[in-house]
Amino acid sequence: MTTHLTDESFPSTLAQPESALISELFTLRDYLRWVSSEFYLAGLHYGHGTQSPWDEAVALCLGALHLPWNVDPAVLDARLLPVERERIIRLARERVTTRRPLPYLLGEAFFAGYPFNVDERVLIPRSPMAELIEDGFAAWFPEEPPARVLDLCTGSGCIGIATALVLPTCEVALADISQDALAVARQNITRHDVGDRVRAVASDVFDGLEGQRFDLIVSNPPYVDERDLATMPAEFRHEPSLALGAGSDGLDIVRRILREARQHLTEEGWLIVEVGNSDRHVEAAFPEVPFIWLEFERGGQGVFALSAAELDAHAASFA
Repeated sequence: MTTHLTDESFPSTLAQPESALISELFTLRDYLRWVSSEFYLAGLHYGHGTQSPWDEAVALCLGALHLPWNVDPAVLDARLLPVERERIIRLARERVTTRRPLPYLLGEAFFAGYPFNVDERVLIPRSPMAELIEDGFAAWFPEEPPARVLDLCTGSGCIGIATALVLPTCEVALADISQDALAVARQNITRHDVGDRVRAVASDVFDGLEGQRFDLIVSNPPYVDERDLATMPAEFRHEPSLALGAGSDGLDIVRRILREARQHLTEEGWLIVEVGNSDRHVEAAFPEVPFIWLEFERGGQGVFALSAAELDAHAASFA
C-alpha cells in the first residue's frame, strides 16, 4: 500500500474540467506523469498486476490506447487525440473514485504473457503459478508433459488456458461452481481458439467430475480466512466473495481438495494448490504432511505440491 501525500500545497487535479486538463496535457509522457501523480495522491492499493502508482499509470495509459507493454519508447512523445486524452482522464477518475481494480476498468488482464477477458464475475489473474506454466511444469513432468490437466476453481480460466497454450498436446478441463465464472472462461476459450482441447465444466470442487482422472490438478481456490477477508482493501471488495473467502481459517475448500483429489489423479499424478497467506493454517492443520512449498523468482508464496503417492500415504490425515 502506498502512503498518499497530505501536503495541501500539492492538491489533486482530478476534479478539474476535462477541457482544462486536455488543454495542458498532450503527449503520452504527459499523461503517464499526471496519472501516476494522481494515483500517488489518492493512496490507492495495488496488487492486481501492478505494485506502484507508476506501474499502474503505465498499465492504464497503454491499456487505454491499446498499446503493447513493449511499445517503442519513441511513442512517449507522440501527441494524443482529444478522444484518447478523454479516455485516459475518465479511467483515472474512475480508478480513484470507485477503487475498482484497473483490469476491470479495461476488461482485460495479462497472465503468463497472455491476455484474458475479466470482469467482476471472476478474480483478476495474479497467481504466481504463471511461472510454473511458463516452464511447462517441467519440474514434475521432465520427460513428457501432462496429457490431461484440471484447472479446479478456474474463474476466468487463465491457469488452464495458459497451460494449454504452453503445452499444445495437453487436454484441459476448467471446473468452477460459478456459472458466471464459467461464462467468462468460455469467452477466453474462444478468444484463444483452444476449444478443441479445453472445456469448461460446472463442478462443486470434484462433484461434477465423477470418474475423470488427470495427470495434473492445479487449483487457485478460495482461501482467504475471515480475518483477512474483513480487512481487505477496497479494491478487493470488487472481486466475487465466492472466489475469496473460505471459512474461519480459509481452508474450507482446500480440505475438500486434499480429501478428494487422489480419486481424480493418475498413479503418477500431481496436485498443485495455491493457498496464499493461509499457508500457515495448512501447516497447522496437517503438521505430519510433507507439503512441498514452491519458491518463485518473481515473488509469491503459499503454493504447495503433493504427489499422488503422498496423497495416498496421508489419506488418513485428510479424511
